[in-house]
Amino acid sequence: MKNYLRILRFAKPYMWRAYLNAFFNLMMILFSFGSLGVVIPLLQILFGTVKRVAVHPGEVEGMGDLKELAYYEFGQFLDTHGEGTALAYICIAGAVMFLMKNLFRYLALWALAPLRNGVIHDIRTAVHKQSLALPISYFTEKRKGDTLARMSSDVTELQWSFLTSLEMMVRDPLMIIGTIIFLIFLSAKLTLFMFIVLPIAGFMMAWVGKTLKRKSVKAQSQLGYLLSIFEETLTGLKVLKAFRAEPTQDERFQSASRAYTRTMNSALRRKDLGSPINEFLGAGVMFLIMWYGGKIILGAEPSNSIGLDGSELIGYLGLFYQIIPAMRSFTTAINNIQKGSASAERIIEILDAENPIEEKENAVSINEFKSEIELENVSFKYDADGPYILKDINLKVAKGKTVALVGASGSGKTTISNLIPRYWDVTSGSVKIDGVDIRDAKLADLRGLMGIVNQESILFNDTIRTNISLGKPDASDDEIRKAAEVANAAEFIDKMEEGYETNIGEGGSKLSGGQRQRMSIARAVLEDPPILILDEATSALDTESERVVQDALNKLMTNRTSLIIAHRLSTIQHADEIIVMQDGEIVERGTHDDLINTNGAYANLVNMQSFA
Repeated sequence: MKNYLRILRFAKPYMWRAYLNAFFNLMMILFSFGSLGVVIPLLQILFGTVKRVAVHPGEVEGMGDLKELAYYEFGQFLDTHGEGTALAYICIAGAVMFLMKNLFRYLALWALAPLRNGVIHDIRTAVHKQSLALPISYFTEKRKGDTLARMSSDVTELQWSFLTSLEMMVRDPLMIIGTIIFLIFLSAKLTLFMFIVLPIAGFMMAWVGKTLKRKSVKAQSQLGYLLSIFEETLTGLKVLKAFRAEPTQDERFQSASRAYTRTMNSALRRKDLGSPINEFLGAGVMFLIMWYGGKIILGAEPSNSIGLDGSELIGYLGLFYQIIPAMRSFTTAINNIQKGSASAERIIEILDAENPIEEKENAVSINEFKSEIELENVSFKYDADGPYILKDINLKVAKGKTVALVGASGSGKTTISNLIPRYWDVTSGSVKIDGVDIRDAKLADLRGLMGIVNQESILFNDTIRTNISLGKPDASDDEIRKAAEVANAAEFIDKMEEGYETNIGEGGSKLSGGQRQRMSIARAVLEDPPILILDEATSALDTESERVVQDALNKLMTNRTSLIIAHRLSTIQHADEIIVMQDGEIVERGTHDDLINTNGAYANLVNMQSFA
C-alpha cells in the first residue's frame, strides 16, 4: 500500500478528474438503485402482488411515509390513466433510468482517461529524467534489459493494475455502501447477520492477493533478465554468427523464457482463482442469509422477526446479490494493486536511486578555461571493496598544450579521461580546473568546456543535422556545415541524397566507421570547446580512414588544450608531454624524444609497435 500511495502522488495534478469520476460514479449508482427501486415496486402494484395504498398518508415524516405516498400517487395515476398507460410510463421510466445509469458510467470513464494516461506519462518522464541524471556507474552495475523492462512492462502494468483499480476503489465501495444502507433500511437484523458471515470472504480474498504479489515480483524480475538476453543478442549478433553460437544463445533465451512462462502461469492462475472464489463466497453468504431469514419467516423463531415477508425477502436477496459483482470487482482491484505493487516497487527503486554525482547548492560557475587542468594526489576505485584503478596520480595539463596518455589496457588511461568531466568522483585527492575543484563547479559549465571523442562513436537514430548539433541545438545551417568541413565530413554528407537531413540509422549503422568518427568530431567542433579529450579516437579505423580522421583531429586540436589517449603511438609523437602508465601509476613522463632516449617503458612500447 505504501508503494500505491507513492504512485498516487503522480495523480495530484489530475485530482479534479478523480473527483469528477467519483461524482459520475455516484450518479450512476443512484440511477442504478432508481431503476430497481422504482420500477419493481410499481410493477408489483400494477400486477397486484402488493396492495395499493387507498388513503393519502397525510404529512410525510420519514421514508416509510414517503413510500406510502408514492404508492398512493401511483394508485391514483392508475385510476386516472389506466393500466396500459401506467405500464408504458413504467417502461419509459425504466429505460430512462438505465440510459442515465450507463451515460454516467461512460462519463466516469471519460473523466478518468486523462488521469490514467497523464499519470503514466508523468511516471515515464520521471523515470527517463532520473535515468539521464543518474551517473554512468549506475548503469554499468544494472542490466540494460532490466531497466528497459521497468520503463516498458512495469509502467504498462501500473496503467492496467493501479490506475484501473483506482476507479474500482472509488466506485465499488460507493455501490457496496449504498446497497448496504438500502438493506439496513429493509431489515437491520438480517443485515447484521450478513456482517457476521461476510468477513470469511474477505479473509480468502486477502490470501489470494498476498500470494499474487509474491509471484508478480518474481515475474517482473525474470522479464528484466529475459529482455537483457534479447538486448545482448541484438548487440552481439555479428559475433554470435561468426562463432556459430546461435544455438547456444537461443537455448539461453529459451531457458529464461521458460522460467518466466512458468512464473506467469502460476501468477495468472492465482489471479484467475480470485473471481471464482469471490463468486462462490458471495453465493454462500446469500444462501446463509436466505436460510436465516427464511427460518425466521417460516416461524422457527417468531420472536426474532426481521420485518420482512416472503416476497420482501426475495427482494432483499436480489438487492444483496448486487453487492457480489461490486465485491468481486473491488477484490479484483485489491489483487491488481498487489500485482501492480511489484512494478511500483521496481519503478520507485529507480526514482529513489541515489546520485553520488551531485551538484552543490552553491556550485561555482566556470565559463572559461584560463590556465590548467590539475590532478592532485588522485586515487580511484570503482567499488568501495575493490582494487585501486588509479594510485596517487599527479598531473597538470597547461592551457594550449597537448598531453598524451599511453600504456597497456587496464593501466588507468580511460579512467583519468572519465574523472575530468566528472562521470565519476575521485576516491581521494582532487581534480581541478583553474584551481577550482570540479566537485565545487556547476556540472553543465564543467562539461561545456570539453569536447569528447571516444573510440566508439555514439550516434543516435536521427538525422545528420541533429547528431552534429547535439550540444548546440540552435546552431545555424552554416555553423553545422563549417563544423562538418573541419571534420572532413562534408564530403560524404554532400553525396547523400538528403544531405544533412539523412537519417543515419540506429547507432549510425548506415555510415562506415570512419564516417561515424568524423561525425563525432564535427559534433565536438561545433561546440568549439577549449578542452579536448580524445579517447583512442582512431584505434578502430583502417589506414585510409585513420588518415582522414587524424587530419580532422589535427584541425580540431589547433589552439586547444588536448588530452589524448592512444594505442597507436605514431599519432602522439608531437605531444608536448607523454604520460606512460602501468597498473594505475605514472611510471614515465616527457616528450617523445626524451622517452626514447631513456629507453624505458615507452621505448619498449614503440619498439613493439614498430615490429608489429
